[in-house]
Amino acid sequence: MEKAYLVLNNGAVFEGERIGAAGDGLGELVFTTGVEGYLETLTDPSYAGQIILQTFPLIGNYGVIPEDFEGDCLARGYVVRELCAQPSNFRSEYGLDRFLKERGIPGICGVDTRAITRMIRNQGVMNAKICAEIPDDRADIETYRLRGVVRAASVKEPLVCPAQGEEKFSVALLDYGAKRNIVRCLTKRGCRVTVLPQDTPAEAVLALKPDGLMLSNGPGDPEENVFCVEQLKKLLGRLPVFGICLGHQLTALAVGGRTVKLKYGHRGANQPVRCLATGRTYITSQNHGYAVLSESMAGKAVLSYVNANDGSCEGLEYPDLNCFTVQFHPEASGGPHDTEFLFDRFLERMGGRADA
Repeated sequence: MEKAYLVLNNGAVFEGERIGAAGDGLGELVFTTGVEGYLETLTDPSYAGQIILQTFPLIGNYGVIPEDFEGDCLARGYVVRELCAQPSNFRSEYGLDRFLKERGIPGICGVDTRAITRMIRNQGVMNAKICAEIPDDRADIETYRLRGVVRAASVKEPLVCPAQGEEKFSVALLDYGAKRNIVRCLTKRGCRVTVLPQDTPAEAVLALKPDGLMLSNGPGDPEENVFCVEQLKKLLGRLPVFGICLGHQLTALAVGGRTVKLKYGHRGANQPVRCLATGRTYITSQNHGYAVLSESMAGKAVLSYVNANDGSCEGLEYPDLNCFTVQFHPEASGGPHDTEFLFDRFLERMGGRADA
């Protein structure tokens, strides 16, 4: 196999072997702790512009299963300890190396992912480059910034997804980089979902006369999305709203809250979240590098969920606006299906029943 290097902007260099596409991969290096679900990770649009490092050492053992894709692969690179060359699963269609090559995603294997993860945990998320030779000039690594990733991840034209069975509600979904299972969780509950581009004006959303508004996950810095925030200011209070991940952050910004970049984010399928109303802890799936500052929401919303590890904001209720949002992914089956009941709560807000 061809030799490759992972070069970090703190000066560290890790030598390994190339996997995936030829060429360099430049991006923000982040780690995810999922033991499985690498296909959902690679096809999560929230990883746009990032190099993904898997902490679990063996990746690719059940191959590539297109039915499990959550969207387009927008990652800039992939880092694993060991890539399985001979996957075994009755649903597998081909291997992960081919998946990466076909999508132009460069990768590296044979590196000490544990050491790299510890470095990120200690020093914070940093830029990195996957390359064939150690560069003398590392200015591109130093200056790389995520820009315009929500626009890149969003649909460009409206898309209507019909309800499964009897249609009970119509939902407008503002797509900031939505995972497909958000739509599936709604359609299987009898919702017709109209997926809208991220730059859809508030007036166009209201013209559809939806029963509810869904705000999706997405990549990047929430504060970059000024137009999206301005549209939410016009929409909040006009209809029931449910926001996930980036949708949660944009809603907070729309009411005057603030967001902050976390040291290394929350990424993986084993993130503990505590419900403040009941004291119950849920195991959740997450993928985000920013969080809402809880103290900035005083008098604007009610804190509903907190991260059990670091106490960061994981959920907010807006009683006067008929809106609730969560930082984690209730559609991602962490637990499994621990928090999918939040979609039922959304139906209740639209006039449905919990058992609908």
